[in-house]
Amino acid sequence: MFRFKFFVLFLAIAIPSFAQTARLQVIHNSADPLAASVDVYINGNKALDNFAFRTATPFIDVPSGVDLNIGIAPSTSSSVNDTIKNFVVKFAPNEKYVAVANGVLNPANFSANPNGRSIAFTIFAKDKIRENGTSNSYVDVIIVHGSTDAPTVDVNAKSSGSWWPLKLVNDASYGDITSYKKLSPKSYILDVTPGNSNSVVASFTANLTGLGGGAAVVFASGFLNPSANQNGAAFGLFAALPNGTVVEFPAVLPKARLQVIHNAADVLAGSVDVYVNGSRLIDNFEFRKATPFIDVPAEAVLNIGIAPGTSTSVNDTIKNFPVTLQKNKTYVAVANGILNSSLYAANPDGKNISFTLFAKDGVKEKASSNSKVDFIVLHGSTDAPTVDVLARGVGNLVDNAAYGDFTPYLRVPASKYILDITPGNNNSAIVASFDADLRTLGGKSAIIFASGFLNPAADQNGASFGLFAALANGTVVALPLLPSTARLQVIHNAVDPGASSVDVYLNGTLALDNFMFRKATPYIDVPGNTPINVGIAPPNSSSVNDTIKNFTATFLSGGTYVVLANGVLNPSSFASNPNGRDISFTLFAKDNARETSSGSNRVDVLAVHGSTDAPTVDIYGLGLVLRNVSYGDISNYVSLSASRNWLLVTTPSPFRIVGVFNTDLRTLGGKSAVVFASGFLTPSANQNGSSFGLYAALPDGNVAQLPRIFGKEADNFAKEVLGQTDVAVVSDFSLAQNYPNPFNPTTNIRFTIPQSSFVTLKVYNILGKEIATLVNEQKESGIYDVNFDASNLASGVYVYKIQAGNFSATKKLTLMK
Repeated sequence: MFRFKFFVLFLAIAIPSFAQTARLQVIHNSADPLAASVDVYINGNKALDNFAFRTATPFIDVPSGVDLNIGIAPSTSSSVNDTIKNFVVKFAPNEKYVAVANGVLNPANFSANPNGRSIAFTIFAKDKIRENGTSNSYVDVIIVHGSTDAPTVDVNAKSSGSWWPLKLVNDASYGDITSYKKLSPKSYILDVTPGNSNSVVASFTANLTGLGGGAAVVFASGFLNPSANQNGAAFGLFAALPNGTVVEFPAVLPKARLQVIHNAADVLAGSVDVYVNGSRLIDNFEFRKATPFIDVPAEAVLNIGIAPGTSTSVNDTIKNFPVTLQKNKTYVAVANGILNSSLYAANPDGKNISFTLFAKDGVKEKASSNSKVDFIVLHGSTDAPTVDVLARGVGNLVDNAAYGDFTPYLRVPASKYILDITPGNNNSAIVASFDADLRTLGGKSAIIFASGFLNPAADQNGASFGLFAALANGTVVALPLLPSTARLQVIHNAVDPGASSVDVYLNGTLALDNFMFRKATPYIDVPGNTPINVGIAPPNSSSVNDTIKNFTATFLSGGTYVVLANGVLNPSSFASNPNGRDISFTLFAKDNARETSSGSNRVDVLAVHGSTDAPTVDIYGLGLVLRNVSYGDISNYVSLSASRNWLLVTTPSPFRIVGVFNTDLRTLGGKSAVVFASGFLTPSANQNGSSFGLYAALPDGNVAQLPRIFGKEADNFAKEVLGQTDVAVVSDFSLAQNYPNPFNPTTNIRFTIPQSSFVTLKVYNILGKEIATLVNEQKESGIYDVNFDASNLASGVYVYKIQAGNFSATKKLTLMK
């Protein structure tokens, strides 16, 4: 695009000032795979370099009243001599045009047009094109039939609240361009039908909201039958806006609703990739995780492939399941079982425990009453026998469920229950009891699934038996086991690159395999009132003998704890803590941790300072003030409103704003979170380890980074919580206009950077030649002024450009001597 703009500038300089021009937009709609990217020459000069299929230029000024030779060449062309198609055009003064490159290079290799139209590569041109709509109340659209193998079609537009569809296109054949149509700026469904039939061939969503007063060129693109057309792009509808943006109108397909749950306790399937019809749907899908309900194609075969979490393509799948879902129905699919059954204990009822999908239709996304909870139960534990589930004070919820069985839907008040698991033929022998607190789930639905092994030692030391509830939003909640246990969440926050992944042993047994930095476990049950030896070993360790650090901890029965692995293995190889705190690898522990909040509209948060080279900080938020928090400190819980929030982190002495971080709590009502500072403020002094950031670990084990925010929103929040209006907040990248301008011979250039970045600031002449390098070094966050002395330059217009990390900006300056 830069070369294109440069050529336009060249034309403007070369044409006398009294020459007249026309306005032109060019759209690449040639679906021939050999023309996926082309070079475009105008009168021998390259105007568009690597012009890609389904992209467009903005409207630009072009010479009028003269012949323009437009040449199309392969994207690898070196000169105009490489052109394979040439077109001579002449534009009328002050007129506006669109030129659509269409067709195929060798028609013999493609399906013929069903109406006999020529499909040879060409340019479809249309005058009287609009850059703006004729009224702010409408969007003006013109439509191009650009699909070579598509017949004559009609296009009807339907919108919410309209009684009858609006016919946008009537009997348009390939190459036809309609007159302009006016549409209200709202969302439409566009139905494509044969010109002689009302049978809908395809439907597309066209969201024109916000485009009032605008215009667009809508074009049909691609092949109805790609397999007969060199496997080229499939048919679709696209809109080119005057600024060159091309928007695809999404196809409307029959849909079903689906939730997927990973409940295969096989240790080799701890994380899997899920493919649907060759495309990866879920990446690194972890055991005991669930998706929210999502829309998936219906009325067509879906090939669901399960591959290792390290897969690179669908070719790595180890199990495939073809399924066909009915439109408008709701399903759950639970991945369950064992990859190699011979390595695990057999099912006591003789059930097949091979890896499979347990599927059920008629699944609910919400309860039928706001005071009730609707749920079904799946027996998904391979080595467990037929069981009953009794709710104390209620009665039998599950009767004689064997492995693989789903119950019908059960409806109970949103209350707190204790669930007893018993053998199906003996309700007096309680195998295990679980705490099912449903008080916050009124109006919601759940899928409760039995998971893991009754006897892990006979099952490759896989996960222990438990009950879990998958909610419709994808959250998976473990129902706590009740005997003499404590609850524990472990967070890996040791930033040492040598400990980026560790194995964790509890009393000699591998508890966490390849536990990654900035990952967390869900809350799990651990033995209470018993000393537990916690051993940390390198990843892929072979036994507890490989541990490099050991800690002994005792968790009180019924207590709830969070433990963070923190620090570095060899402190002498890292920057010391500015407050003199010990940064050796250790465990930071907090008792009285919370898995839920104090109310359904509250979020209970504690903060952990876990950045070894960071100084003491203050932390502010809406309803939160934590002062003088140093490395290793863990705050008490603060109950915050489940609303949009931010965190401001500052150093108290000397005062400096570390950053403003987005902490959106709106979806976390009733939950708790551990917010922890992580990484190094200065990675270059710490073996180039991970950079500083704030992270939140939720009780289900999900860890989310709190994104740093910039701009006026960050500025205003910082000033509000600090109660100051004149605080200097460097919260965004910026490049100011030089002052003075015009200048002679010196001028000042100011820029700001909110974080440490490598900065280059250079000056170029109008032809793009570099004139001077003003900055070329690493800079800390701040406001900078740079003087530019142009004593040795001639008068004229120059350009200065900054590059700081991913930020780039360019401005002009004028030297007048």
